[in-house]
Amino acid sequence: MIYTTPPYFDYNWTVHADMPAALREKITAAFLALDKNDPQGKEVLELQRATRFVPTKVDNYKGIEQAARSAGLLK
Repeated sequence: MIYTTPPYFDYNWTVHADMPAALREKITAAFLALDKNDPQGKEVLELQRATRFVPTKVDNYKGIEQAARSAGLLK
């Protein structure tokens, strides 16, 4: 039997909580606008081995945190 892990969020970009909201939104928009059909977008995405970026939130990482705690990687 082969086990396949359920989908999970990984490789996120994070900014400091004190960053001004307008700048956070501008950075987010830039990442979300990257397009593999645009030469510059394609270059950035290929460097990250990604096809696109998607928005995420803290709650999306609870499963990974729980697994890390179970494995003794977090206390």
